[in-house]
Amino acid sequence: MELEYFTKKNSFVLINWVSSAELNYLWSGPVFDFPLTAQQIASHIATPEVIPFILRNEGKPLGYIELVRESTTKYRMCRVLIGDESYRGKGYGKGLVKLAVRYACEVLNAKVVTLAVFENNPVALRCYQSLGFTITGKEMNIRTFNGESWTLLYMEKKIAA
Repeated sequence: MELEYFTKKNSFVLINWVSSAELNYLWSGPVFDFPLTAQQIASHIATPEVIPFILRNEGKPLGYIELVRESTTKYRMCRVLIGDESYRGKGYGKGLVKLAVRYACEVLNAKVVTLAVFENNPVALRCYQSLGFTITGKEMNIRTFNGESWTLLYMEKKIAA
């Protein structure tokens, strides 16, 4: 598995993966409207703080992840997705997160990697916890989907020097 820098030409892959309004919100929060469009993606990845990647395995696109610069030593992992449902639950998500953390540490000199995850996404939560991320905060009633309130958990992993 390898991370490749995500470009606008990869947008169609991401658009095909995000197949419902609920998945779109679970994956992106309020960042993207559903249905996802190439214009939304292009505008978002043009933001200087956003470093987007596509995960490939033997050339096949499997996932998407972003690192967003919060400071010179702190990056937030955002919009983590294993796209094709047939690849979920097989360890690719854990591999994707490991590669992103390694990139943040080795290339960006990050000392801390943070993330936010909805509490109603237990698979992602367990994945992050298994990789050493710890919950540092919780916000309730700030995000809603179809009238239902979703709790947002904040997590971080300190990178050993």
